[in-house]
Formats: sequence, structure tokens, C-alpha cells
Amino acid sequence: MATLRELKGRISSVGSSEKITGAMKMISSAKMHKAEGLLRQLVPYRSQVQSIIGHLLSADAEYTSPLTESRDVKIATVVVFGSDDGLCGAYNIQIFKFFIEHILQMRKKYGQEIKIKVYPVGKKISKAISKIKDSNIEIAPDCMLHTRSTLSDIKEFTDTLKSEYISGTTDLVEVVYSHFKSVSRQELTSEAIMPVAQDALFDNSQKQESNKPYLFEPDANIIFNTVLPLFVLSSMQEVAAENNASEQAARVMAMQSANDNAKKLLDELQIVYNKLRQQSITTELLDILGGQTER
Repeated sequence: MATLRELKGRISSVGSSEKITGAMKMISSAKMHKAEGLLRQLVPYRSQVQSIIGHLLSADAEYTSPLTESRDVKIATVVVFGSDDGLCGAYNIQIFKFFIEHILQMRKKYGQEIKIKVYPVGKKISKAISKIKDSNIEIAPDCMLHTRSTLSDIKEFTDTLKSEYISGTTDLVEVVYSHFKSVSRQELTSEAIMPVAQDALFDNSQKQESNKPYLFEPDANIIFNTVLPLFVLSSMQEVAAENNASEQAARVMAMQSANDNAKKLLDELQIVYNKLRQQSITTELLDILGGQTER
């Protein structure tokens, strides 16, 4: 049985852990709100780009772009967003499992011989994916993105992906990430970035419009090929922001769970300590009374 001194040491240790997890929860919560703010800033920009493209598509205008040209998928690129840091529960494990399932679905759809190049974003997910041994899966040795990448870093990375797609190095570019819905709810999602699907270019309010009389300067095709890369970039920026918000939300929940467990353990230890202390006092009183009786 533990002594009073040992129990007191454990209580002190658990109490310190409770304070640490509480502080980490507050920090993660602040980071999550910051990521939410960035996400809210990106949405209007993407909506405006969508609106411009929607007007182009709803008009009687001819346009072509290598970013919308689909072809037989023999080589695919998958960008997997995870985290650089731990202490976020099963966040990276769930993404890894979803990624493996997504690979199986791709092979079922495009054939077992499809070549897949993987860009893992985040040290934790990179470590998990590096253990995959498959001759048809190539893991990029160095992804220029990480969870703290700036918008300019994301632009540079997106430009690299666009160059690979346009040159024919890859036939499909997809992202696997955690879609942020709320602090307690994130949804694992896969999404095709290139080729750009026509349905993705329309704003919901524009899907009923068609054959609107517009005049374009210099011409619709130039405008389309200028705006479409902005749409691809905004999509990638939004994915990165959503994943960052989801990571911090997962960390908030993990720290909340750790804090609750620490409180529960602290209460249990305090009860045991009080019982042992009361027993010690009772024993001392009995010894004193026994000594007086002998006299």
C-alpha cells in the first residue's frame, strides 16, 4: 500500500498534468480559432472566382484549358494532409486508414496497375506513409508543404502540381484531408483538384443560368485560362486551412479528454489519500489511548 508521502507526490504530479493539459487546450483553441478566421477569409475569394467562371460557362462562349482536360488515369498524384505535431489523439491514424482505403478504391476504379505518387504533408503522416512497401506507390522524398506553410508556399506547391498535370507527368491530382465542420466534428474527405470538374466551377446560385448575353474583353478563353488557375489555388488553400483547423480541433478534444481524465484520477487519489490519512490519525489516537490505559 502506498504511503501518505507517495500519495501526496502522485497528487502533486497529477495536479501539474491537469494544469498543463488545460493550458495546452487553451493554446490549441486559440490556434483553431485563428485557422477558422483564415478559412472564413478564403471562402469569399473562392466564391468570387467561382462566380466569374460560372458567368463564363453560362454564356455562349468557347473555352479550352489543359486543367479541365480529363484523360485515362494511369498515373495519379495524392496529397495527404496530416500534422507535424502529436498530442491530437487518433487524428493521424484516422487519416492514414482513410488514405489506405482511398488507395484501394482508386485501384478498383482505375485498375490495379495504376501508379500513385504520394505527397505527405506533415511529419506524423509522413512517418506512417513511409512504412508502405508497394512497387506502384511512390512517396515524394521531400514535400515542400507542412502544416505551418504560408499561402505563398501553398501557391508554389500548387504550381508544381499544375506543371506535372499539364506536362502529362500525372493524370489525376487528388487531396486527402480532414474537412472541418465544428470543434467536435471533422469529416475525412478526398477531392479531385485536377482535372477540374465542370460541376465544381459553378456556384449553386448559378447552376440554373444559361445562355446569358455577355461581352468579353479580351476574349472568354483568355479570361477563363486566367481565372481557372486561381480557382485551383484557392481550392488548395482552402483544403490546407480546413485541415489545419481540424488538426487543432482534434487537439482541443484530446486535451479536454486528458484534462477530464486527470481530474478524475486526482479525485480518486484525493479520496484514497484522505482515507489513508484518516486511518493514520485513528491509529495514532488508539495508540495514545492505549498508552493512557496502561498507566
